[in-house]
Amino acid sequence: MAVKMVFQIMIVLLCSIDAILFVQAAGLAINSTSCQAICGDVSIPYPFGIGAGCYVDHWFEVVCNDSFSPPKPFLSSFGLEVLNISLGDAYRSSRSTVRVNYPTFSTCTNSSSRKQNVELANSSFIFSQGKNIFVVMGCDNSASMRSSDGSIIGCMQSRCDSSKVVINGSSCHGTNCCQTTIASDLNAFETTIDPISYPAVTKQCNSAFLVEEEWFWDSGSLINMSSIMSHVPVVLEWGIFDTSFYSLPISLESYTNKEYDCYGHGGPRAAYFTCYCNWGFKGNPYVVGGCGDINECEEPGRVTYCSNNGYCVNTYGSYKCGIDTKRLLTIGISSSFGLLVLLVGGWWSYKVVKKRRRIKQKNKFFKRNGGLLLQQQLSSHEANFENTKLFNSKDLEKATDRFNVNRILGQGGQGIVYKGMLTDGRIVAVKKSKVIDEGKLEEFINEVFILSQINHRNVVKLIGCCLETEVPLLVYEYVPNGALSQYVNGQTEEFPLTWDMRLRIATEVAGALFYLHSVASLPIYHRDIKSTNILLDDKFRAKVADFGISRNITVDQTHLTTLVHGTFGYLDPEYFQSSQFTEKSDVYSFGVVLAELLTGKKVISSTRTQESKSLATYFIQSVEENNLFDIIDSRVLKEGKREEIIAIANLANRCLNLNGKKRPTMKEVAIELDVVQMLQKAPNLQQNYEELEDVQAKMYEPPDVVPTSTMSTLFVDAQPLLSFQSV
Repeated sequence: MAVKMVFQIMIVLLCSIDAILFVQAAGLAINSTSCQAICGDVSIPYPFGIGAGCYVDHWFEVVCNDSFSPPKPFLSSFGLEVLNISLGDAYRSSRSTVRVNYPTFSTCTNSSSRKQNVELANSSFIFSQGKNIFVVMGCDNSASMRSSDGSIIGCMQSRCDSSKVVINGSSCHGTNCCQTTIASDLNAFETTIDPISYPAVTKQCNSAFLVEEEWFWDSGSLINMSSIMSHVPVVLEWGIFDTSFYSLPISLESYTNKEYDCYGHGGPRAAYFTCYCNWGFKGNPYVVGGCGDINECEEPGRVTYCSNNGYCVNTYGSYKCGIDTKRLLTIGISSSFGLLVLLVGGWWSYKVVKKRRRIKQKNKFFKRNGGLLLQQQLSSHEANFENTKLFNSKDLEKATDRFNVNRILGQGGQGIVYKGMLTDGRIVAVKKSKVIDEGKLEEFINEVFILSQINHRNVVKLIGCCLETEVPLLVYEYVPNGALSQYVNGQTEEFPLTWDMRLRIATEVAGALFYLHSVASLPIYHRDIKSTNILLDDKFRAKVADFGISRNITVDQTHLTTLVHGTFGYLDPEYFQSSQFTEKSDVYSFGVVLAELLTGKKVISSTRTQESKSLATYFIQSVEENNLFDIIDSRVLKEGKREEIIAIANLANRCLNLNGKKRPTMKEVAIELDVVQMLQKAPNLQQNYEELEDVQAKMYEPPDVVPTSTMSTLFVDAQPLLSFQSV
């Protein structure tokens, strides 16, 4: 008997230890009842807390400032006032958020102003993309938000109306006010306000700030133009870090029980998780025993349902309807008859229903993923869509090993790219959209439409797409050697690019852009030319990629007027100021790529002076100061002829001209690069060419060498290459 009792006690202890280990693995902690739960009018639920031992880590420490009446809570790590804390609700797709009072940025001067905002990098918080917007107020100015990864968004308002002195979301449409969405996973940003013009009489203060969209649209949340608010509500999303997750597989099975679920995440904020009470429970899932059972029988809807079918009985985490004997007998007879009918036609019905359901779901995804919009686009324009295959979801799941993380080639703003193998043995790249929202969906459809029109050896080929899945998929040819940026910035030292390869890559990219601008059935502006969007195939031939924000224009159009999109360092300054994108804006971005190929330097560098952080500015300054060969890459100096280097540098200098009208067209750029390659391969042609043209431009010459080659007389379309002087 004693042995049996000891055995039972050991079982109880082992179960208790098991439960404790599970709680610790899930990241839950016991919230002490001695902790202060309310500060003023704001509840402070765990994992947030006031006082030592009352919060999960320092990011969640709250300080209650009693100097206010009533007292106000503040996030200790950032000094931001807390307005509300939400634990979220998985079944209503409600994220875990904290609503804070966030400072605005304003300026009353006529010069550019910048502000580095409160940074959330490496913290447990990010700015909520779905609940916040970026707002610019005032007139005759433009403002932008640049995130830590270089992405830029912004808007511009030039119309002034003194009658509209009070503004809310419903009137923020370009007059005295404009608004735009923000990037996902935003945790740090810099705000810039630039004047468009400088009025002599009117002195108007301008402001730019992040704000909660719902609050801004609320008719009761009015903002007076004459007295801009110093703080506005902003919503932050949060999750709990746990270093033990780095060595554990992140899956629902690892952190779940009857009362709550904990969802593991990865990505820009490393390993973190959020928890929610399961259906049938409510409370705080971060506290042991914090999710309590809901008595569904007290809810009118379920009581009414059970009154028609018996009586309501609450169960742990659910409920059931009790049935009396007479009703049970009636239901039993009816069920038996129904079962007999079901068995007779069951198999046939099952097949029909399953087929209809599958077709219905595919049609649902097809419509939601923009299939109708894509059909409309393709039917209204000439396109090569008949050569683009429509894949089914099973084929692409098999090709990518169910989208295994080990197959990821890279990821950007529009989605994640996986390496895959089709059933016919072809290696492909499968691009999976990250999210399902209207903005990203438009970019996806735009990329399919643009690529369906393009047939060029130096543009990544679209093989097909799949619209019947939950998120849309694109299938491209596989480009094995990665992005050009890996090679020009020294990330791939085992295979450095030779001068001949650099010259050929530049010529191929220029040819592709000339094709897009002038040869395609409808002119196409790429709008995001950069070295990371230039891929290299197995023979290191250039392939221009990523057409998510590209746009078609009609033949008679000279520009596009859009919200500013692009990458800092490659962005045309003229486009940034005017919001008008022209073909010369692509030329500017290509000029930056040429500068990268010549110098091997990064586009943005904190090691250079404030005035020359941008490679474009640094390159132009070096040309003007006759210091070009001091910044040229050592391999280029070793392998390239000085005349060739000067010719390409001169071309890059013209592409980077701040006046778009003075930049060459991509046709002129492509021809000049072809001529340099032709003269390189056939030196005798230089003499013939020299006899045809007058010497009208003196190129830059280093102090120790006076080149005699005829490269200094290179012309295209009777336009001489300029010497390295300011243009």
